[in-house]
Amino acid sequence: MAQPLLLDSTWRDQQKFENAEAVYQCTIAGTSGNNKENSGSSKLINEIAEARQQIQKALSSSGGSALSSGGDGQFNNRMNTLETENKELKKIVDDMKKMVSKLESRVTALEGGKSSATGSKPAPAPADDDDDDDDFDLFGDDDVMEEAQAEAEKIKQERIKAYADKKAKKPVLIAKSSIVLDVKPWDDETDMKELERCVRTVVMDGLVWGN
Repeated sequence: MAQPLLLDSTWRDQQKFENAEAVYQCTIAGTSGNNKENSGSSKLINEIAEARQQIQKALSSSGGSALSSGGDGQFNNRMNTLETENKELKKIVDDMKKMVSKLESRVTALEGGKSSATGSKPAPAPADDDDDDDDFDLFGDDDVMEEAQAEAEKIKQERIKAYADKKAKKPVLIAKSSIVLDVKPWDDETDMKELERCVRTVVMDGLVWGN
């Protein structure tokens, strides 16, 4: 009964209810001394009170249902959103798991390659005995240098000697020339033989005195 009243936007008995409300208020205030009117209006008062209660009930029930329907709609929307987000998160987690699995496989392969390379590395050479260290001479370098210098000097002398021998064995080309010597002072008593002998004492490379 309250639903049609709630949906009806036209209040046809407005004047009637306003008059009844006025009588009701006057009766409460005690301004009306007419008992007849009081007895006649008591029925209207009861109807008004009843109508008020019904209207309040209708409003309460309609408001609750509206809130309930609105709350259900929001709840459903929220649930749908959460389900969508949950699906997206699951997809992201699955992708991350696949990526981690690939990375683990790659790391395992790399570590296997390193271990095989390390295994094929040749073993280090054994260390020399300590006896070699005991035989080490701090002054051995000086002796070696002296020997090297002596050897170099010997080789140098041998080369000089070989060059001199080669030069001595080489035939010398003799150029014939005449030399006129003017010896001064001289006079009639000068010994020419002695003079010639003294001249022939001059020695030069490539110079050969003739007869």
